[in-house]
Amino acid sequence: MIRDLRRYAQQTNVRLFIGGILLLFLVGDGLIYIIYGKGAATFGFVCLLAGLAPLLLIWLALSLLDWIVRRANR
Repeated sequence: MIRDLRRYAQQTNVRLFIGGILLLFLVGDGLIYIIYGKGAATFGFVCLLAGLAPLLLIWLALSLLDWIVRRANR
């Protein structure tokens, strides 16, 4: 049986990232909703999305660069 440790590491990183984002949005925004109400929770959700925008842009840029390099190395 052959184990692909790189694939396993990539899957683990993706699962940790998704879990962290879910935890941030569900627990963080849920607490805002419980303590301050619906309006504040909506604004908190918008702020969380705005805070994730730079990370998403960096990830997209790095993915694009990775795609270009892989295509050039053929």
